[in-house]
Amino acid sequence: MAEEQQDGPEVSPTRWVARQAELYESSGGTKGTTQLGVPCLLLDYVGRRSGARRRTVLMYGRDGDDHLIVGSNGGSDRHPLWYLNLLDDPAVEVRVGTERFPALAETLSAEEKERVWPHLVEVFPRYAAYRACTTRDIPVVRLRRR
Repeated sequence: MAEEQQDGPEVSPTRWVARQAELYESSGGTKGTTQLGVPCLLLDYVGRRSGARRRTVLMYGRDGDDHLIVGSNGGSDRHPLWYLNLLDDPAVEVRVGTERFPALAETLSAEEKERVWPHLVEVFPRYAAYRACTTRDIPVVRLRRR
């Protein structure tokens, strides 16, 4: 993993995520913007225990002007850590391509999630399999510009 810029967020310890986040950021959002052909964004958030700024790469869908991210964690029975952090502090910073903006993260209600779920499965078909292999309610999070 490349050395972090001073005062920059800590990047995920997962090697492929760290490499993609570095490429995405160092290119100014012109490279590393997809994973498996799916559009990705950079999400910067605050760790709920450490208070440290953190960064991860997430696939996204759209709902109007908002970006939607899925806390699938590959179908695991546990929520991804980034999602637990957003529950504590929903104020985030997002990079989509060359654009960076502040946003507020909001977990969708069951009704809203069912409305957007077909679109998210169209964007990344594995979400359907992830949902089928866990009893956990996989959250969908709306990122709304502030």
